Amino acid sequence: MATTFSMAPLFRSSVGFDRFNDLFETALRNEPGSTYPPYNVEKHGDDEYRIVIAAAGFQEEDLDLEVEKGVLTISGGKRDANTDVTYLYQGIAQRAFKLSFRLADHIEIKAADLSNGLLSIDLLRVIPEEAKAKRIPINGTQKPALQH
Repeated sequence: MATTFSMAPLFRSSVGFDRFNDLFETALRNEPGSTYPPYNVEKHGDDEYRIVIAAAGFQEEDLDLEVEKGVLTISGGKRDANTDVTYLYQGIAQRAFKLSFRLADHIEIKAADLSNGLLSIDLLRVIPEEAKAKRIPINGTQKPALQH
């Protein structure tokens, strides 16, 4: 009997990593088995990413976003419960949550928006000039810069 190993948790908790080894080395510890709240990690071009989190029932003041040491943490919880309501059936979960995503180098948060129950976080890879690859021309007619 073959055993399969799902790589999905690795892809879900890292943003901006394009190589498998980087994904494997930086997978974070979102609560094991937790699927709440559901979310998508999307790639919109070479350097643009978006995290979309289903945040039904949450207001902006119920959500916190923080980046520290290359880790984006999104947490949510209702600030004030409405005690005037008696639920006959409550299918919209509004329990507290905390999601963490390790960001690759040079990934910046550009915007966050809560609309129609979805929290969208736009990310952009901004590589500084000194970190970009440079093409070195080979010119056989020039003398070497260093002389021995």
